[in-house]
Amino acid sequence: MLGWLFKRDKQETRSAASGFTAEIMAAREAYVSGRRGIAELTATAQACISMWEGAFALGDVSGTDILDRASLALIGRSMALRGEIVFLINDAGLIPCADWDLRTRNGKPTAYRLSVSEAGGGRSLTALAGEVLHLRIGCDPVAPYYGTAPLKRASLTAGLLNAIETALAEVYENAPLGSQIVPFPESQDTDLEKLGRGFRGRRGRVLLRESVNVTAAGGPAPAQDWRPQDVSPDLSRSLAGETLQASRDAICSAFGVLPALFTGNAQGPLVREAQRHLASWTLQPIAMLLAEEATNKLGSAVMVDLLRPVQAFDVGGRARALSTIVEALAKAKEAGLAPGDLNTALTMVNWGDSDKAA
Repeated sequence: MLGWLFKRDKQETRSAASGFTAEIMAAREAYVSGRRGIAELTATAQACISMWEGAFALGDVSGTDILDRASLALIGRSMALRGEIVFLINDAGLIPCADWDLRTRNGKPTAYRLSVSEAGGGRSLTALAGEVLHLRIGCDPVAPYYGTAPLKRASLTAGLLNAIETALAEVYENAPLGSQIVPFPESQDTDLEKLGRGFRGRRGRVLLRESVNVTAAGGPAPAQDWRPQDVSPDLSRSLAGETLQASRDAICSAFGVLPALFTGNAQGPLVREAQRHLASWTLQPIAMLLAEEATNKLGSAVMVDLLRPVQAFDVGGRARALSTIVEALAKAKEAGLAPGDLNTALTMVNWGDSDKAA
């Protein structure tokens, strides 16, 4: 009778979809609403994604053999498209997970429910945080355990690029580019409705319509028969080209790629500077996050270097710097400087021991 006094409410737990399932639901919602707002299908985004993937595939890994080239390439592509990736660590190596749900304590993951894709159907399993390699970028302070992709963080610009390229594709598909309308003398048997429908998609052809040489207001209209009229749309007034270029440059900047890299007159120094900018400010920090995560989960010091493999530095400048350093060391030896004095001089330019420089 008094059992209700001791009856406790069950704790309600809900799973928050954050991986592939959430993206499918978001894509479905965007499809129903009629707008996708993504630029992943554009060549600009795919070029930047390929640069991320290629740079990670070339990375030098020290301290472990579990990070192979295929896994590194998958990490680079997933970081660009999803902003995070989850691997299950076992004896077979790193197993990529298609979807996952997690449980946190103090904002840090403690356990995962993973979905692994297989050829005959996926399988689900649970794992502790120490058994999972979870790399993420662009984390929100509200949910630091979820990553966000560059295109998601710049969804407004991505939607603009997607809308412009979609509109231009429809124009070039349906507009009668390079076509002309030539008036011809009146004909009683002409089906103007059928003739008008035939204008769609006609490119580089001469189209005919009924004559305008008719009597109007008591007198003949100006003679315009057999004088062609161009029907190609004037896209220059819409500034579609300038807007398309600006949106492409913005998408490149979102991926950390200098827009000047894709210009037709890009020269060698500019290409090297763009590579150095991408590797130094965008990809190498992600590689350091990967190295830190791998060090914590694998139990050994792991280092991932992307700068040397992609040659993201000024080779000539380094050669001149090396020559200057060797010459300075030779002069220091001739002058009889102690090692401590030489290290003090090197520390002043962030080259000495314990200079607290990267």
